[in-house]
Amino acid sequence: DSFTYNLVQYLGELGAELRVFRNDAVTVSEIAHLKPEGIVISPGPGRPEQAGISVELIRAQSQQTPILGVCLGHQAIGQAYGARIVSAPALLHGKTSQVLHDGVGILAGIESPFEAGRYHSLVIDGTTVPDELEVVGTASSDGTIMAVRHRKFPVFGLQFHPESVLTADGKTILQNFLECHRVSG
Repeated sequence: DSFTYNLVQYLGELGAELRVFRNDAVTVSEIAHLKPEGIVISPGPGRPEQAGISVELIRAQSQQTPILGVCLGHQAIGQAYGARIVSAPALLHGKTSQVLHDGVGILAGIESPFEAGRYHSLVIDGTTVPDELEVVGTASSDGTIMAVRHRKFPVFGLQFHPESVLTADGKTILQNFLECHRVSG
């Protein structure tokens, strides 16, 4: 969707060399063959189980390739490790929330809380977050999980949209992903 290309534009401006694939038009083995330096699983419609190879790709590549999941990608990370995806407390499209976070990894150097743009109707169920994932950001208004990080592998999920003009430090968060994991070209 259009959010994907907003991410492409921001990441390109930050120096990343990018290739874009539809999640239903490529296989996990084709992605593995490319040996990507990083993978971004972008926003989109639907649920993780309807997102082509996304969940399978996370399971297959997370040990060797840094992964950033945004919105649907964040939910796919949750589902890949065993969390349930449920309806959000409220439908949020084009709304902002204050996000409280731990200031580590891709959120380093970002004020807590910061304002983030939200466009979603589904969330990771906080009661089902598996041990492998750490909740590192929540919405101050309702406690919704806004960011997760894998405890062992370079896997990060953001429920909010860093590529949205509504997200104050979105470009910095994306730069942190590129720098933390040397994904820039």
